[in-house]
Amino acid sequence: MEKTAWEKVKLARLSSRPTALDYIDNIFDEFIELHGDRYYRDDESIVCGIGSIGNSKYTIIAEQKGRNTKENILRNFGMPNPEAYRKSLRLMKQAEKFNRTIITFIDTKGAYPGIEAEQRGQGEAIAKNLIEMARLKTPILAFVIGEGSSGGALAIGVADRVIMLENAIYSILSPEGFASILWKDSSRVQEAANIMKLTANDLYDMGKIDKILNEYIENEKFSVEKISADMKKEIENFNKEYKKIDKKELLDKRYNKYRSM
Repeated sequence: MEKTAWEKVKLARLSSRPTALDYIDNIFDEFIELHGDRYYRDDESIVCGIGSIGNSKYTIIAEQKGRNTKENILRNFGMPNPEAYRKSLRLMKQAEKFNRTIITFIDTKGAYPGIEAEQRGQGEAIAKNLIEMARLKTPILAFVIGEGSSGGALAIGVADRVIMLENAIYSILSPEGFASILWKDSSRVQEAANIMKLTANDLYDMGKIDKILNEYIENEKFSVEKISADMKKEIENFNKEYKKIDKKELLDKRYNKYRSM
């Protein structure tokens, strides 16, 4: 039986859900993490680095949540500050320089809304990522692995190909925020989820994403190994296909993809 949108929201938020680092550990033969935005500090809500599969090197940009209170404090509950986006952009520009394919893992409730983040230019950092990703001369593949909410997700989501896990969500904001803004009543969250078109099936049917991957879920337990194996195939196939494309054609295809949405 098909799950409701709200049921998928709850699955996307499960504390037992695999995180970006779980997938990175299973997909890549080697991963070296790189830190800092070279302006302010290192924000661990986004993990960046270089990974390898066989002889191919990839730049990895991944939003990372914690599994317990201590980890969530370290990762800022997966809500990036502007320095996290600036770090990711620094690594994406490096990927362009060395002709590495970029792989992003999207999983956030949204960008951190605190006053300090606003003082350090949260909106500008997100906007700059959007502009720069649109014109990066290297292939970009994005996976939505959990929650994909607002500009916090889109700031690393301007990709040539976007793939969602079947119980992930991708939307302009959370169902709670949607209900609060539209009806001034956050208790109508289930109703909001059902009309927001935030599930993988909704977005695929509307042509907003390119593919849905099975999560092999049983009793709220996820098979990280099986999901990772499917992701690895997608990465290798994408890299093989898109590395052959001329840079100008790559940018034209990306422009037309988002212009048509």
